[in-house]
Amino acid sequence: MTGTRDFEGMSALVTGGASGIGAAVAALLLERGARVAVLDRETAGAPEGTLALKADVTDDGAVRDAVDRAAAELGGLHTLVSNAGIGSIGTVEDNADDEWTRVLDINVLGMVRTARHALPHLRRAAADRPGAVSITQTCSIAATAGLPQRALYSASKGAVLSLTLAMAADHVREGVRVNCVNPGTADTPWIGRLLGQADDPAAERAALNARQPLGRLVSADEVAAAIVYLASPAAASVTGTALAVDGGMQGLRLRPAAD
Repeated sequence: MTGTRDFEGMSALVTGGASGIGAAVAALLLERGARVAVLDRETAGAPEGTLALKADVTDDGAVRDAVDRAAAELGGLHTLVSNAGIGSIGTVEDNADDEWTRVLDINVLGMVRTARHALPHLRRAAADRPGAVSITQTCSIAATAGLPQRALYSASKGAVLSLTLAMAADHVREGVRVNCVNPGTADTPWIGRLLGQADDPAAERAALNARQPLGRLVSADEVAAAIVYLASPAAASVTGTALAVDGGMQGLRLRPAAD
């Protein structure tokens, strides 16, 4: 798709767009012709050429103001990529109620707040660009596969998957498509920090690589390509879909490799 400018004349907002998957999405949208705003708590890593908006997705007023500013400065809003989120490690015994509240507030309610304030702008855009208006949410393989030591994170992403389907049903007749992408373990700054805390970072990375049938972590650019496809006019008939980008982790059951 190199050289494709299928987002020409369209405006996009990417939450969590200053690092990792979000930054890769914002950069690819720019490359494909979109006007792009990035919403993040820290905007230093926002790709050059984006409108960087500092806001925390747990603050409804800040999200509203950032969304409205993005729509005003970019000339409307056609695409929302709701990507902001955090990880969590442990079983149900390992995290206190306040940590459950914090993670769910960011990973689930953060998407709710952003969509709530974006939808009026998206509906207006849908009248002029049928099939081109969308919300794409970053979910996870943790929504569909049982992973050890990920109880809270998995619960939050399971909620994102269900939220995506419900939103798709609610807004399909308004011309707003809603989908999500389910990455496997992606090579992002969060995973880097996680590996840095391990007793043996190299062994932990090898274990994460081996967990995915392709034998490696998913790259941020690979996830971004899937998100941008779902957001693009080429996916005009795609809504209520969860697209796995997981190296085969969800669907494949391989025999052990021979020695």
